[in-house]
Parts: sequence; structure tokens; C-alpha cells
Amino acid sequence: MHPSQRKLYCQVITPEKVVYSDEVDMVVATGIDGEFGILPLHTPLIALLKIGELRVKKGENQEYIAVHGGYLEVLEDKVTVLTEAAELASQIDVERAKKAREEAERKLSEEGVSSEDLEKARRSLEKALLRLKVSSRKPR
Repeated sequence: MHPSQRKLYCQVITPEKVVYSDEVDMVVATGIDGEFGILPLHTPLIALLKIGELRVKKGENQEYIAVHGGYLEVLEDKVTVLTEAAELASQIDVERAKKAREEAERKLSEEGVSSEDLEKARRSLEKALLRLKVSSRKPR
């Protein structure tokens, strides 16, 4: 089989469910050192993921997934993402994400907030902004 005809099997798994599972042409993820892509025949790899967007390319189409950190493993022609939470762009509740953003911004602007609560608010804001960004992606 010619390398350009090979496929990757990609799974995105949370503790509750399998969010995505399909044969794809390419996976693009946001690691702690930046964005990287995985093609068929990629070298085995384990990467730590940041809160970020995962793009899955299949033919002319792309699926966008909000991933809340975790790990990505590549073995042979299989990509597995293990994450605390993940949502397909089409399944994101935009109003809920907007409310979460507003709540996090309010918390960050308060005075006398503990450093622990500030860090929680920063992470909540980062997740809300990611969800809003990914929800705006239209499948291509």
C-alpha cells in the first residue's frame, strides 16, 4: 500500500466516554511545546497536551475537538488521546461557554481572591475561550 493511501485510526477518550473514533488522514494537536501533526507511519510518540484544539483531517473534511489537556499516544497507525474532557465543535453549548467565560472573568477581576482561586479561574477562562473558539469552527 502506498503511504499516501494509509490511514490513522484516531480515538479521543475521556473517563466517561469515547468522544471520537474513526479512520483519518492526519491529526493536529496542541502539545506543551506547540502544535504538531501526526501522519500515517509516524514514529511512536507520547506527548503531553495543553488545553487546546485537536484537528482531525479526513479527506477534504476537518473535525474540530476542544481537548482539555491530557496525553496523546502514537503507536503504528493509531493515535489515542486520553483527556479529562473533550467536545466536538458541533456539540459545544455556546451559551454555557459564554457564561463560564463571564464567571471566570468576574472572578479574575475580584480583589482579595486567593492564588488558588485565581489559578482555577484562569483555567476556567482558558477552557471557556477554547470551547468558544472551537464551536465557531465550521466543518470543512
